[in-house]
Amino acid sequence: MSSLLTTSDLTHEQGVVWLEDPENLDYVRQALDKTKRRNTKPPYARDGRMVGYVVLDDTAEPDPDSGLYKRRVLFVLPHDRDSHPDGVYREGAPGEAVDPRTIEPKKPGAKTPRSQHGPAAITTA
Repeated sequence: MSSLLTTSDLTHEQGVVWLEDPENLDYVRQALDKTKRRNTKPPYARDGRMVGYVVLDDTAEPDPDSGLYKRRVLFVLPHDRDSHPDGVYREGAPGEAVDPRTIEPKKPGAKTPRSQHGPAAITTA
């Protein structure tokens, strides 16, 4: 599913569950995944690791065709800045990257100088 999220994609979000401390991450990737349940840890089938996910409220209904819920999953890939600070994303970030400090239920995360340019952007800003 698309990783460029809008508020209409997130209307039934109730809370964010972090599996890792978001303060330790400059950015996270976010995507909508289809899952069987609305409030338990979803399965994760990508490279890298899931660092968080959202739980949905009781009014969320599954897709009538698939019977699955659309839920936001927060993750990082093996080549992302947290694992390779001098790698391809030493500066810059992938398109779906947002600052984890800006993630709230029902709101897409935001791009910030830290998420887009790394910790050096904070000290020089």
